Amino acid sequence: MTSSHIRVVSDRTAATPLRVDTPLHAPSDAPVPLRLAGRHDPALGPSPDEIRLYGPLGRSVPLPQLDSARFSADPRLLDDFTPLRAFAEGVWPLRKLGTTLMVAVTDPAIVPRLPLITGHQGMFLPHHAPFPLFEDLLLSHRGPALAAHAETRVPIRESCRNWSVRPHLLLLSAVLTGIILTLIYAPQALLIGLVGWGLFWMVASSALKLLVLATVRAQTPIQSAPPASIPLHPPVITLLIALYREADIAHRLIARLSRIDYPHDRLDVILAVEDDDAVTRAALKTVDLPRWVRIITVPAGGLRTKPRALNHAMIFARGSIVGVYDAEDAPAPGQLRDVAARFATAPSEVACLQGILDFYNPKTNWLARCFTVEYAAWFRVMLPGLARLGLVLPLGGTTLFFRRTALESLGGWDAHNVTEDADLGLRLARHGFRTELIATVTEEEANCRLVPWIRQRSRWIKGYIMTWAVHMRDPALLVSQLGWKRFIGVQVLFLGSVSQALLVPVMWSLWAFALGFGHPAMAIVSPTLFLPITLALLAMEAVSLSINLYGMALRGKGIRTFWVLSAYFYFPLATFAAYKALFEVFARPFYWDKTSHGHFDLG
Repeated sequence: MTSSHIRVVSDRTAATPLRVDTPLHAPSDAPVPLRLAGRHDPALGPSPDEIRLYGPLGRSVPLPQLDSARFSADPRLLDDFTPLRAFAEGVWPLRKLGTTLMVAVTDPAIVPRLPLITGHQGMFLPHHAPFPLFEDLLLSHRGPALAAHAETRVPIRESCRNWSVRPHLLLLSAVLTGIILTLIYAPQALLIGLVGWGLFWMVASSALKLLVLATVRAQTPIQSAPPASIPLHPPVITLLIALYREADIAHRLIARLSRIDYPHDRLDVILAVEDDDAVTRAALKTVDLPRWVRIITVPAGGLRTKPRALNHAMIFARGSIVGVYDAEDAPAPGQLRDVAARFATAPSEVACLQGILDFYNPKTNWLARCFTVEYAAWFRVMLPGLARLGLVLPLGGTTLFFRRTALESLGGWDAHNVTEDADLGLRLARHGFRTELIATVTEEEANCRLVPWIRQRSRWIKGYIMTWAVHMRDPALLVSQLGWKRFIGVQVLFLGSVSQALLVPVMWSLWAFALGFGHPAMAIVSPTLFLPITLALLAMEAVSLSINLYGMALRGKGIRTFWVLSAYFYFPLATFAAYKALFEVFARPFYWDKTSHGHFDLG
């Protein structure tokens, strides 16, 4: 629109409207206002640089501010334009007055592009609506439509939103009835069947771990690296952070983000806050937000989950790279440099980069130490090994970075899946994209209180169950998309891990069998097999222990071997979480059991 003129009508004087026939585009050396949510208090009105347009010679044309108490919008115009497009463009067509279109704009610099954006060829009556006001008005008029969009972005065939509780309850009732009847009339057969099922997945999991360990040890492990050089033209990176009831984390979150070594004019941080979350809003009001941080309101909807908030926030993303952090995260200062550098050189099918997660409170108590051991094994050994084997990577929930085009092509996150990260990793693989691990670390708070740990783990297990069930709706299609190797890997990672968590008590009973004590399996197994079975059990435990020890060696920060050995009694705690998860799959499949933060933050 740099070569055309826009006819703009001003309503500053009711008696004699002013007509301005002048190019309203800003020349290269003229100041152009930026749309910065949270920079000003809407109650105080916009700042001078937010209410002026700059003409060719620096001549300014003031815009009237939208009076939300007086205006009446035509809903048909917004329906035609769509609320999503209004948010994305920062333009809201309000009302037609003959051949004049009254519009609200979040940034006066948008006005020169109004004909292109709206398709209207007549005159315009633009009003300035600072983003907080613009957002409030759109949410009040079209909140349900925006909420529905955030909840239904993923195609139904790959989403769990059509998960129906009633038929699954009937299935559960039938399974439980069969188990009870078998327990009454053939208890030995039931126990042997469960042992066989658990043993099968133990062997499969141990084989995968052994293969991963051999692969990782044969190659250079992922290590911390000096900050990469920023590309000549660094991409804009949008960081999405979903917040809910985070009363004590706001100051520390902003302080940690401020330590990121990346050009702030190329950094776009969005804090997604639920519309009824007064606690977090009050906390954020006490923080002096940087210019590169915006607060976005997530409209009320049928559920409240992190992926739903991320889907809504992504509407406002300015970056070609979209990253995800959690509220308590402390990323390495050079992390975004590494991300930008890798995406600049990676082939186009590399759509996701996964960073390494660690804890800044690993020695709080025994649970924190064991959680640290688990994370070291997973992020430093298992995920790199899976990636090098070409298998599907169940992503972690934070320190994730995506090519925005790839993420949007998949529909973002499944808002109904409580392990949206693992699900997204599988969907990326199904559609031909690859995930890579990068040598950068984000520290977060270890959830080291027993009951909250079980609640968090139950959410993870529930998500694994539902993710497996959704993607196994059409096994033949899944095989065709992944190939047999990755398909088998998915079975071990998802179905196998859930099965082992549920059957820990049954599998522990094998030690009684191996040591020659009474066990129902002894009736059908020759005593000569006691020693081979014992050696097999010890070998599988040795593989797991080796993974843990090697992960801690790569971590390189001191938790003594004693604590690694004690983790043998840590992993069975997942059994309590597994049975809670199994109940919620049938009773509350979309319930997000939130983990609270800030209890053991070392600053």
